[in-house]
Amino acid sequence: MTPNFKKIYGKDVPILSGAIHYYRVHPNYWQDRLEKLLACGFNTVETYVPWNFHEPKEGQFQFEGFGDLPGFIELAGKLGLKVIVRPGPYICAEWEYGGFPGWLNKDRNMRLRCMWPSYLEKVRNWFSVLIPKVTPYLESNGGPVFAMQVENEYGSYGSDKEYLAYLRDLMRELGADCLLFTSDGPNIEMMGGGTLPDMWMTANFGSRAAEGFGVLRQFQPNGPDMCCEFWCGWFDHWGGKHHTRDAADVAKVLEDMVKDGGSVNMYMFHGGTNFGFWNGANCHDGNYQPTITSYDYHALLSEAGDITPAYTACKAVLEKYFGPAPAIPVANSPKKAYGKVALNKRLPLLDQLGQPVKAASPLSMEELGQEYGYVLYRKTVDMPLVSREYLVQAGYEMKLSITGLRDRAVVMVGGEKLGVLYRNNPKETLTIPLPAPGKTSFQLDILVENMGRVNYGHDLAYPCGISGSVRIGTNALYGWEMYSLPLDKPPTSGGDATCDAPVFYKGEVDIDTACDTFLDMKNFRKGIAFINGFNLGRYWEVGPTRTLYIPAPLLKPGKNELVVFETDGLQGPAEVEFIDTPVLG
Repeated sequence: MTPNFKKIYGKDVPILSGAIHYYRVHPNYWQDRLEKLLACGFNTVETYVPWNFHEPKEGQFQFEGFGDLPGFIELAGKLGLKVIVRPGPYICAEWEYGGFPGWLNKDRNMRLRCMWPSYLEKVRNWFSVLIPKVTPYLESNGGPVFAMQVENEYGSYGSDKEYLAYLRDLMRELGADCLLFTSDGPNIEMMGGGTLPDMWMTANFGSRAAEGFGVLRQFQPNGPDMCCEFWCGWFDHWGGKHHTRDAADVAKVLEDMVKDGGSVNMYMFHGGTNFGFWNGANCHDGNYQPTITSYDYHALLSEAGDITPAYTACKAVLEKYFGPAPAIPVANSPKKAYGKVALNKRLPLLDQLGQPVKAASPLSMEELGQEYGYVLYRKTVDMPLVSREYLVQAGYEMKLSITGLRDRAVVMVGGEKLGVLYRNNPKETLTIPLPAPGKTSFQLDILVENMGRVNYGHDLAYPCGISGSVRIGTNALYGWEMYSLPLDKPPTSGGDATCDAPVFYKGEVDIDTACDTFLDMKNFRKGIAFINGFNLGRYWEVGPTRTLYIPAPLLKPGKNELVVFETDGLQGPAEVEFIDTPVLG
């Protein structure tokens, strides 16, 4: 089945789509972003659907607030947009675990994206909830949804045609009476592995449109051609550079696609934000690269929804070939710099621990029934039964190492930070100082952060936390207490901290009018921030981004509570600054 443009739009106009991920944008701003899509000359909106966002715990589904997919689709339809839905179950999207729920990893034998019975059972359970949420909005039922994707870029992962056919048939069985399609990178291996002969095929690329469409036509000679992901920008990794792209170049590639009747989905039209713990990561040759909180993507709309030069340039191209865009008034949201705020209250993490789980060896985050956030591993370590003087004379050193670390560990001895271990340096050790004279043991605390599960490639299914062992020298340590710290909410009480990290810093910002703003974290090293109990996401001194975006709907007139969880210690006064311009690179 291939698209009939006259049936979809009433005339021979190609699909002119822009990607907006509803779960990365505050719901109060959905209409603004969709109206800007229309005003730019696009006729369709596309979105992925993240399984883990909607089923955070197995069997517990949520479609409210940021997760109101039906509401997003209905709004798009009311505004006159057509809709493309990409339900996965794998979506990539630089999203945590490519959309897969972390609880899948409770099964150590789990195999993803293939005909593995236990995996298919979970997918069927999920789709049995999701697809009926979408079917009332299908074009066949008078709604705006005319197409849904089967899997996502499967050819870059595998070639299990039986699996793809299973998903296609499952979607049909559950009521997906619409155009089904696949999308893959424009090369022979990816196209060959990721498609089925009875489905429409699309290609994903960021440049060289003629070359990309040329490969597509080898598989689909009669078209129509569509770039399902025109990568107009790119995403950023912690410790890397901030990606930008010349607006004229974006517009030129767009023109190359549409001038001869090609269809396009601008990825991204509006990127949004990886709030909370929802960022994903890449991993190439063992080099782990977590994605930053901002998903600005250097898209046509900025992270805060502002019009960019690429927006203006692409609008000119679309109007050149398809006539004037709808005359919809659009404007950037007001921004405000609320100034500096001191965070005078300090609550120590070690006062926020609940009841531990005890086990001989460290348990992974998933084994503890947790998917995101942190886990504190605690062990009382006994010293060798010899005198301290002999240990000093013998040059004895306690070298701490961790195997199976996912992803980053802050190590503390006696409540004081010793150092950091990171999965990119698996052979790295920390030297534990000898206890004071008379001490025969010490408390070892290891705070492990899941910094974002890998969302692309074959290094997908691995447990977070510690899945191996903690060693001093060659000896593995046994007898652990483990404290789950999902940090879905900030703490409300606790004594004043005497150490610098890990610590919750609290303060208040008093505002008159709620406007978009940006939280400058230049005095802090690494952690997360909450405003009025909402997790804004991660910050990290390695950059490239220094600010966290705060949409105005998260603020209120009067006092607003800010909580910052700092794991590594300050590099300046305990204060933040609310500014009116982001620092992205």
